[in-house]
Amino acid sequence: MPPPDNADRWIAATYRVRSAPGAIDARAEAIALEQSIEAPLAAVDDARVLREVVARVANVSPVAPDSFDVTIHLAVETTGFEAGQLLNMLFGNTSLHEDVTLVDASFPDSFTARFGGPRFGIAGIRALTGARERPLTCSALKPQGLSPAQLAAIAGTFARAGLDVIKDDHGLADQAAAPFAERVRAVQHAVDEANRETGGRCIYAPSVTGHYGQLLDRAVVAREAGVRMMLVAPMLSGVGGLAALTRDVGVPVIAHPALAGAARIAPPLLLGKLFRLFGADATIFPNAGGRFSYSAETCADIAGAARAPWHGLAPMLPVPAGGMTVGRVPEMRERFGPDTMLLIGGSLLAAREHLFERAREFVVAVQGSGESA
Repeated sequence: MPPPDNADRWIAATYRVRSAPGAIDARAEAIALEQSIEAPLAAVDDARVLREVVARVANVSPVAPDSFDVTIHLAVETTGFEAGQLLNMLFGNTSLHEDVTLVDASFPDSFTARFGGPRFGIAGIRALTGARERPLTCSALKPQGLSPAQLAAIAGTFARAGLDVIKDDHGLADQAAAPFAERVRAVQHAVDEANRETGGRCIYAPSVTGHYGQLLDRAVVAREAGVRMMLVAPMLSGVGGLAALTRDVGVPVIAHPALAGAARIAPPLLLGKLFRLFGADATIFPNAGGRFSYSAETCADIAGAARAPWHGLAPMLPVPAGGMTVGRVPEMRERFGPDTMLLIGGSLLAAREHLFERAREFVVAVQGSGESA
């Protein structure tokens, strides 16, 4: 760990490095330079830079004959307290080396306070939906190619069945088949109508995409339509966009993991800790046994990183997803506990004309504790 007299000035980043034992010390030093000054030490003659900016190797530990965990202390000042620049200093150039994975990072309290974490978190999402102690229910509007009216009809069915949250599929953007503004107004209207009919409190989360100017413009359109939650894919629109959006829009934001697997950053760190640090209120991740290859241990670690006490930041709601079915609800409830949102999409939509019945089956399975809200 950083020296106690200046601990607030350093971030501890840990990398898993494939290397021959005789070469690991040199590899560790090379990573430290690459992730700080990106120059040889011989090029630096400024004493302050050498003392306060150049990263230093803190520890090298073997985990296998040709694999090592390397912990490096990175200067907080190099991040500029920007989300994208933080990722750059943690793993920017080193991500280009296929033998290195970023596995964890720890931050000083004063650093995390500058980001602030989730503005709503689990408690805020529960307050919006009225779901008090049970897991929340969620489904997705898909496939691409449907019209706004068709997507709105699906959303109305989900809302009447009692789902807590309906999100756009992350692939929905501003395509000609369902332009963003038209789609959002139609879907939000359908959800509002269903809520009036049933007394429910279903929330619609449209997918907000594009560069930050587009993110903000579309967020304004969504808020004017009555939207009370949004979805963003930080690795597509930028982690800086996530951090700014969560600060500016005044509603909970769900982070989607699209492209996160290309980053070679350990999922508990990226989807759990970093998305939480940047302000996401909920994080979607591929659950074990679905369409993706995450292990049960990795999923548990993501949920733990999302919810565990951490620098005083609000806990983030974990959302296991990816090929889930109603039949797996008891298992998922047991594995993840009540502070979870269960997301089932395609297997509900596959019911087609029986969509309401299948969605209602999902709601009843999650409300097995007897809680009606």
